[in-house]
Amino acid sequence: MNGTVVTLFLAIVILTLVVTYYAAKRTKSTSHFYTAGGGLTGWQNGLAIAGDYLSAASFLGIAGSIALFGYDGFFYSIGFLIAYLVVLFLVAEPLRNLGKYTLADMINARFDAKKVRAVAALSTITIVIFYMIAQLVGAGALIQLLFGIPYWVAVLIVGVMMTIYVLFGGMTATSWVQIIKAVLLMIGTVIISFLVLQRFDFNILQMFSEVKTVTEHGEAYLQPGLRYKDPIGTISLMLALVLGTAGLPHILMRFFTVKDAKTARSSVVYATWIVGIFYVLTVFLGFGAAAFVGSTAIREANAAGNMAAPLLAQALGGDLLMSFVSAVAFATILAVVAGLVLSGASAFAHDIYGQIIKKGQVSDTQQMKAARYASLGVSVLSILLALFAQSLNVAFLVSLAFCVAASANLPVILYTVFWKRFNTAGAMTAMITGLLSALILVAVSPSVISPEGTAIFVGEPLFPYANPAIISVPLGFLGGFIGTLLSKEVDAKRFAEVSVRANTGYRD
Repeated sequence: MNGTVVTLFLAIVILTLVVTYYAAKRTKSTSHFYTAGGGLTGWQNGLAIAGDYLSAASFLGIAGSIALFGYDGFFYSIGFLIAYLVVLFLVAEPLRNLGKYTLADMINARFDAKKVRAVAALSTITIVIFYMIAQLVGAGALIQLLFGIPYWVAVLIVGVMMTIYVLFGGMTATSWVQIIKAVLLMIGTVIISFLVLQRFDFNILQMFSEVKTVTEHGEAYLQPGLRYKDPIGTISLMLALVLGTAGLPHILMRFFTVKDAKTARSSVVYATWIVGIFYVLTVFLGFGAAAFVGSTAIREANAAGNMAAPLLAQALGGDLLMSFVSAVAFATILAVVAGLVLSGASAFAHDIYGQIIKKGQVSDTQQMKAARYASLGVSVLSILLALFAQSLNVAFLVSLAFCVAASANLPVILYTVFWKRFNTAGAMTAMITGLLSALILVAVSPSVISPEGTAIFVGEPLFPYANPAIISVPLGFLGGFIGTLLSKEVDAKRFAEVSVRANTGYRD
């Protein structure tokens, strides 16, 4: 066990616990617990969004994917970055103007129906659980590798830490943990990228030229088709990445932490710049790992390539830089899972308990108590599932989360804001169709069933594509369209009110 690694890990843990301590003093109401009282500025929320979005999959996974597969590995960077344009132009402003704490609030601004809120909450919880398991499994593998401790102990450490952040500090603590993590992540990425460029005499063209000679793929390394050979499957993956972000509950929830739509827009602009710079720098991380670590050493550390960035840091800056990068990766996971716990807890406590069970007749104290119990419940459930999910394909869990978000949530958000004829039946069918189609198609896809035995089950998959977004996303939109047309319900006045609120933020 490396003493430097332990020291940096403890430093980050202590820093975040101090943040949580001070945040807990300010978290006295449901508004502060769910949305930090709407008091974050544009740049603060932009950094927090970036911290929420740049997960372990981004930092560890994409660097490894580019190192091993070159051009095809960069697809994830492109998809994740473009996704923010969808959020900026279509979702951020109306969501902030219509909602209060959760996605269900936004939808319920137009459809005051418990069944719509219940299905929206169910969709949120489904996405959160699958995303959370993936993060915890990744965290367990990382800490197990670095410290040499058992997997279950590693998962418990991360689980306990994220529970403390949310349980005591709520959104205020979670936001500042995400801000700290985003700053640390950018510092680490810039340092590594600088060192990589230095090895290539600060000549990007030289880097592209030389990297072809150090991999077993040769010229094919810089061309498409090395990993994703089926164009339809590639399009399906990109659909999930580009459209999924606009439906991820823990990302959408961040727009309620600012005072108005103008600040929400500015926070997305800040986040887009930060995320954009990071994903451009993943090229240097990936190419650097390919050139100075090598695919053999990367695969020996982790078959999926997830340790490429820490190994590159060690190759360029020794144990000190590797320790810093590993500690940042740990902070990355903590920040993301804390945001996930909070979004899942809000769906339970605010939507299901507060609005459906209690019919809105709930005091601030009761809802705070329910929110903390829900946070504890989401954390415990996720930890238990992650303990039994060590051997599962983490990639399919993440792709499922993005796919469900794009298929079940995005159609309802867009129809709610832009389609006058849209009604309660349409909202229900859109969410249910998108949710079930994504779950069913992934269950029979190569991510779950593989003839080589690389997935959960051995056999021939019934659906050919690892990510079913190319089918499930259109089905979600189609379900909402058909469900609306088959129902006679029309409320033009309610749409007019929602339209004014979505565009101006005006409330009676």
